[in-house]
Amino acid sequence: MRVVVIGGGTMGGGIAHQVASRGGSVDLVEVDFETAQEAVHRIGETLDTAQVRGKLDDSDAAKGRLLPFGSLEDVASGPDFVVEAVIEDVDLKRSLLAAAERLNPLVLGTNTSSISIDQLSRDLLAPDRFVGMHFFNPVWAIPLVEVIKGSATSAETLAAVSGLVEFLGMEQAVINDTPGFATSRLGVLVGLEAVRMVEQGVASAADIDRAMSLGYRHPMGPLMLGDLVGHDVRLGIATHLASVFGDRFEPPELLRTMVSEGRLGKKSGIGFYDWTSGSPMPVEES
Repeated sequence: MRVVVIGGGTMGGGIAHQVASRGGSVDLVEVDFETAQEAVHRIGETLDTAQVRGKLDDSDAAKGRLLPFGSLEDVASGPDFVVEAVIEDVDLKRSLLAAAERLNPLVLGTNTSSISIDQLSRDLLAPDRFVGMHFFNPVWAIPLVEVIKGSATSAETLAAVSGLVEFLGMEQAVINDTPGFATSRLGVLVGLEAVRMVEQGVASAADIDRAMSLGYRHPMGPLMLGDLVGHDVRLGIATHLASVFGDRFEPPELLRTMVSEGRLGKKSGIGFYDWTSGSPMPVEES
């Protein structure tokens, strides 16, 4: 199986890791060849870590299935799948998807957490081959792909994606194209209410997270999850959903303030938790 992954960041790198670790070959496309090489190197490090932890038998073999490319024009046509995994920018995604379609893949997919599949497919010649494939971070640890069916997505495309999900050792949830899909719509709503509770002084971030982790058996609380996802990402999704569904998705002022101050979560070192020491420590709001 040959998969072209466009974008070697957190999500694209995770998808490439999972494909290569399961025996598939990956053509990783970035903005230039040097950036693609750097991404392949980072993915190789995650594969080495997986072997050390006993999750992978032969990281060298998996790394040998990763190839860097600095342009879609350099990639051979006819891959089984193309998965675009760049930032949540509609114009950028549409441009890359139109270019990727010229590779004539069996399936053309986009990793998006909230953008309409029908909106992204407007410039495509074969929207029946197009589908949303929402992976979760880290891809190798969260075995779910939210498969988003556009109005033109064919049954054959969905069957092919189901085969890919099985190949990756993961499970799928098939969702009709609607703003926020299922996971983002539900997850963001809970996260926004948790931020409001901190804002209103109901409880500390750590106590809210502890209540949800122990009381509802969530793997982690909604505020720590926001730190991991990135509060800028959460703000962008919430703003989009508020424009569609109204006030219940309106971002709290505290979230806007945190983003404007650069308190984005783990990637910036601080959010509701301080990540600079390696293990998260609560930061109390004043």
